[in-house]
Amino acid sequence: MPSSKEIRSKIASTKNTQKITKALQMVSAGKIRKAEKRMQASRPYVEKIFDVAMHLAMAHSEFKHSFLNVRPLKRIGLVIITTDRGLCGGLNANLLRMTLKEIKKWQAQHIEVDLCLVGNKADTALRHTGNSIVSKIKHMGDDIHIAGLIGPIKIMLDLYNNKKIDALYISYNKFVNTMVQKPIIQQLLPIVSDETKKHYWDYIYEPETLDLLDRLLRRYIEVGIYQSMVENIACEHSARMIAMLNATENAGKLIHELQLDYNKARQAAITQEITEIISGAKAVE
Repeated sequence: MPSSKEIRSKIASTKNTQKITKALQMVSAGKIRKAEKRMQASRPYVEKIFDVAMHLAMAHSEFKHSFLNVRPLKRIGLVIITTDRGLCGGLNANLLRMTLKEIKKWQAQHIEVDLCLVGNKADTALRHTGNSIVSKIKHMGDDIHIAGLIGPIKIMLDLYNNKKIDALYISYNKFVNTMVQKPIIQQLLPIVSDETKKHYWDYIYEPETLDLLDRLLRRYIEVGIYQSMVENIACEHSARMIAMLNATENAGKLIHELQLDYNKARQAAITQEITEIISGAKAVE
């Protein structure tokens, strides 16, 4: 059994760790509310522009935008969104595990994959895997703006317009609730019509169909990626809060166990000292 001094040192170290995890838990709890508010504020706009895109995919206008054309899959683009920091449980690990599994499925079908990495964890995990990485962005922070995403998005859209990739997907964590974060892969391009819609309509385009459709559909891709980023940030803070809550509770249990071990060690030392005193007294007699 370790000495009393060693156990006291472990108790002090565990208490310091518990203070850190408790602080991180409270910080994440405060950030969740802001992230949820931002996510809920953008959802109506995203849902409306999604409906417009679905109507456009089913409409019969005089111009068919390239974002609506379905091509045979030979090469695809994949945007992978992770966090910049860790200490959020298995959030990134679950997403990357699922994503790598899908990449292997595509490669087994002789479909090449070009990656756009968002977040430091994606870059760290995938930089040495041999996959093609065409763009990446890190350290975006919690205050996401579409302007900061334009560069990586434009690279992927240019690849699609130049027919170097035939589809564009995005992989991210979808916020279900504070306790549940679901990793998903969603197709962004081409925009496929929703067969469940029984009613759809075309639009009157003014001034020109080509210019208006190009701006609208590019905006659809931008806000789709923005919403994915916002969802992933909400997932990050939720997962970190739960992970730090569990870590704080586990530290408390460990401190309790160490305290018991310390009491046992102290009692054993006192018993040993009493035994030595009695043995010494008898020897004197």
